[in-house]
Amino acid sequence: MAHGGLTPAGMNLPRQLDQLRQEVEACRSCPRLTAWRERMARQKAPRFRSETYWGRPVPGFGDPQAALLVIGLAPAAHGGNRTGRIFTGDRSGDWLFRALHRAGFANQPTSTRRDDSLQLINCYVSAAVRCAPPDNRPTPEEAATCLPFLEREIRLLPAARVIVALGRFAFDQTLKALRQNGNLIPRPKPPFSHNARYDLAKGLTLFSSYHPSQQNTLTGKLTEASLDAVFAAVRQALDERARPSPPAA
Repeated sequence: MAHGGLTPAGMNLPRQLDQLRQEVEACRSCPRLTAWRERMARQKAPRFRSETYWGRPVPGFGDPQAALLVIGLAPAAHGGNRTGRIFTGDRSGDWLFRALHRAGFANQPTSTRRDDSLQLINCYVSAAVRCAPPDNRPTPEEAATCLPFLEREIRLLPAARVIVALGRFAFDQTLKALRQNGNLIPRPKPPFSHNARYDLAKGLTLFSSYHPSQQNTLTGKLTEASLDAVFAAVRQALDERARPSPPAA
């Protein structure tokens, strides 16, 4: 297979996935989000005054042959919007990558910048919205505008068999993307709750989890143990798929 550019984690991307990355990075479709992300990149947080911010939409990254896809809400204004890599350089990412490392999906528990030594193992990480939104709240129109990126990304990750949606917003957007891609979603719609598992059509399993935002971690709504439980369940689901079927009687 022909390959395109390198991901921030250093992996070669298949050409179509690299084309999607380029389109994401160049997008200016939402005026409010474009203005906000660029304003944050100019103003900067005091502790990052000396850094040059990314200030553009942030693509997904990881192993293009991953069995696990993790989907968050959007880049943080002084996290992904600064570093250019989703969940990198912010407190939510600190929690996520520690959990991924403990579960064997990352080679290290930290993610501080695009050119660090982080490598995702059988895992790809993305977001429902690619620009940092004010107050972490994209409008319904902005979410709808960004949804085709997620739809395409899911299609371009053919080995993905398990998806973890972090937070209700990502969960709802993931269900919409799967429906657009032809996956039959149960009716009534699966409810969002922490560490819930839904086995969908086409051999796909969806897990929902609280987002590792400070709103959840500082209040104790999400603990490291409860986040670890999600990825332990993911590992079990992947192991079940890898186990050979018993012979027919």
